[in-house]
Amino acid sequence: MSVRRALTLGAEAVVVLVVVALLVGQLLGTPVLLGYVETGSMEPTMEPGDGFVAIPSAVAGDVEEGDVVVFRAEELQGGGLTTHRVVGETERGYVTRGDANPFTDQDGGEPPVKDAQVVAKALQVGGSVVVVPNLGTLVTGLQSAFADVQRQLAAATGSRALLGTQGLAYLLLALSALLYVFDLFVAGGGRERDHSRDRDREQGVSPGVVVAVLAGVLVVAATAAMVVPAGTQEFGVVSAEFASENPTVIEQGGSATLPYRVPNAGLVPVVAYVQPASEGVAVAPERVRVPGRGEAAVDLTLSAPEETGYYRRFVTEHRYLAVLPVSVIDSLHGVHPWLPIAVIDALLAGGMAVLGLAVLGGRRVRVRDRESRHDRSLVGRALRYLTRK
Repeated sequence: MSVRRALTLGAEAVVVLVVVALLVGQLLGTPVLLGYVETGSMEPTMEPGDGFVAIPSAVAGDVEEGDVVVFRAEELQGGGLTTHRVVGETERGYVTRGDANPFTDQDGGEPPVKDAQVVAKALQVGGSVVVVPNLGTLVTGLQSAFADVQRQLAAATGSRALLGTQGLAYLLLALSALLYVFDLFVAGGGRERDHSRDRDREQGVSPGVVVAVLAGVLVVAATAAMVVPAGTQEFGVVSAEFASENPTVIEQGGSATLPYRVPNAGLVPVVAYVQPASEGVAVAPERVRVPGRGEAAVDLTLSAPEETGYYRRFVTEHRYLAVLPVSVIDSLHGVHPWLPIAVIDALLAGGMAVLGLAVLGGRRVRVRDRESRHDRSLVGRALRYLTRK
């Protein structure tokens, strides 16, 4: 492989990684590998449209003063993901502030940020955030262009299926197919016609590449099945002077128990862990096995402080495909919540590799050119019959 070809493949891989990370981040509602800021609240650290390397909270470690974190705000700009710096810590949570803001978010009415609200940390080297200039500007520009194309196609076809995230997936799939066809019939057509038939038989896609693609698709689907339905759930508790039929309105100093349902829309059973993520929460049992297309429930007990007021309680759910013994998943989960996902993905990828290589038997997967397909078609056979006549 030439240096030019290697550089081209490397650049394509980087672009694919960036696009996949941003799309997955949008689907999950959290930044994955990459994030960006939209406002000037973090100037001069990050200008509007600048990107950063996002480390998920599950692997980023404890939050410390000075860290730039991405958290789910409740009041700031109507709620949603916000990227600000941690400038202090209280018993109720973290105090945050944008570098360009003269006052903290909590001075503006945002409650102290809990650990359960933090979804990622910005990578810092030597105390400085690693900034990717204009990444957000590029992403928003591409999103706007795709949205315009989606609207035009939806208007031309009369189908609303081309709008939204689903429509974006259709659009990307169609674009990939067009690029493949162009490479197959236009860019590679001249080269293929110059080869002999014997050499053409030796060409094709490596079985390793085919297996790697299939394993990648399987791993992405499995990871999404484990990550997307899980996450952190918030419950608002009112500590009141009197009891109420509402399970979240609790007499001060008391507690209430309500069911927490764990549905499984997939066909494969899952092992789910529902664990407290803040004070005033108890869960029993903390682990359940949910059958395919089934549902399980645990008892969630919420406690109210002695002082009246509104309090937030959090629980965190992790779920894993039940392809390993529960005892093994317990041990892996005890080390780190993401370790079972990594082991399960590796197991599925390895199984797909063994199965794929066994089926293909080391043979290259060959895509016939237009002439080969034409000769095999009914029209091709009819032409050969007429010429023999």
